This record gives sequence, C-alpha cells and structure tokens, in this order.
Amino acid sequence: MTTATAPSGDTGELRRRLARLDTAALSDAMDSLRTPPCVLPGIRPRTPGTLACGPAFTVRYRPLDPDARGFRNAADYIDEVPAGSVVVVDNGGSLTCTNWGSLLSSVALHRGVSGTVVHGSVRDVAESRAAGYPLFSTGVTMVSGKNRVVLDRTGVSVDVAGTTVDPGDWIVADDNGALRVPAALAGEVLRRAEAVDRTEARIRAAVLDGSRLDGARARFGYARPWEDEDGGRHDGR
Repeated sequence: MTTATAPSGDTGELRRRLARLDTAALSDAMDSLRTPPCVLPGIRPRTPGTLACGPAFTVRYRPLDPDARGFRNAADYIDEVPAGSVVVVDNGGSLTCTNWGSLLSSVALHRGVSGTVVHGSVRDVAESRAAGYPLFSTGVTMVSGKNRVVLDRTGVSVDVAGTTVDPGDWIVADDNGALRVPAALAGEVLRRAEAVDRTEARIRAAVLDGSRLDGARARFGYARPWEDEDGGRHDGR
C-alpha cells in the first residue's frame, strides 16, 4: 500500500485532507519536526463539535485613543475575507470587550468563511452556536468593542499569546483548541499527521482485538508514528 503524497500548491486538496485530522495528530506531526510553537494558547471552542480549517486572514486591533471623538465602529473588514479562510483576530487576549458577535458570524457563514479564532473575547455565543459557526476565543463577554477598540491592520503577523500567526498560515481548530501550521510546512505536516493517525488507528484496533497496549504500541511504532511512510508494517520491523 502506498501512502498518498502531500499536495503541492493544491489548496482544496490540502484543506480536504487537513480537515479529516484532529489537532492532536497535527500537533504530534509538528513536534516531530521540532518547529516553533504551533498551539494558540488559551483559545477555547465556543461552538463545540465544529472544525475551522483554512489559511489565516489576520486582523489586529488597538485601543481607541481616549481623545477620539464621535462613533468608532469596531471594524468593517469581513467583506474582504476570502471564502475558506479562518479569521484570526488579535486583541491582545483582552477580556474587557468583544471583537466578534452574531452579526459577523452570520456574514462569515454567508461568505463561506471557515471559522474564527479570537485572541480576545466574543459575544452572542448562543446565536453562533445555533448557526453552527466554528468560533473559538480566549474569553466571552457581552461588552461591545465599539468605541473601545479600533482596527489597526489586516494582513499582518499577529501574536497569539506568544505564537506568531502569519497571513496564509494554516489554522486548524477543534474541540482540543487551535493551532497554526506554517504555510511552508503544511504539506509535510499533513503527511506526518496522516501517518500518526494511521498508527494510532492500528494500535486501537489491535487492543480492541485483544492485544496488550504496550505490545501494540511496540508493534506499530508508537514512539515514532510519523514514520509510517507506506501504510505501516504489521510486524513491527
């Protein structure tokens, strides 16, 4: 059996295959490459059971100048977000005001956006959950960001509690949390994560069939599961 090679330049195929994996397998694959941090710390699912998977569209906020006069909207960038993207919002992890609500979720769903990750707070969680929109954040509050924060820039590198996300990095978020996969490594991370997934599936099947866990782990290469290049041997060699 020959394992499919990682896609090169095929965003649709990359998205399809990444979306079949969970963040645990992807994290193990990143660990095997000894890459910089991939986890987006403190990010929690607000719509359990959903998946966000796509290239990052980054958004950075800054506090409103206290001397500013007149109404200041939080931002009108959503119409520029390409379908399939994951919006990554950086408001410094603030718990004092929101950067996403049900109106943005509705527009994002309509435009085919894959999901949103907010380093900060969101609101209208019940509405986003009812709509099934993949939403992840540091915190939740009812307090509006209007007249509190303003858009700084889009399409720039953002810092999510020590993890840098660049525009175009792949973001995958599920019930475990959220992580980023550098765009340049996405194909190799995918290949290794698929191998991790196969290895763990074989171990699970063997144990359910009566094997001891320690024996199954040794047999199927649990210590280096990403090395399952050809579909895996069943003799542990």
